[in-house]
Amino acid sequence: MPISKKRKSLKPAYIPPTTGPVNPVKIGSPAWLVPTMVTMFILGLLWIVIFYLAGSQVPVMQDLSNLVNVLVGFVFIGIGFALATRWR
Repeated sequence: MPISKKRKSLKPAYIPPTTGPVNPVKIGSPAWLVPTMVTMFILGLLWIVIFYLAGSQVPVMQDLSNLVNVLVGFVFIGIGFALATRWR
């Protein structure tokens, strides 16, 4: 049976050169993102619920049409979803 060649020598492990202090990169969401996202979800939900329960008695809501009131609620919820896409 043939004998395999032996390794001559092992190369030392690669050590990257250090040029100075390395600033770590912060990976994650800003601190304001999650509270703002949750607030937008809650505001949208509250706007729609209050519109359906007492929309004719709230001064701002009675001036707007039904479609506009529902759209305002969904805009708040949409902003919450847009912020949710940036959450890491």
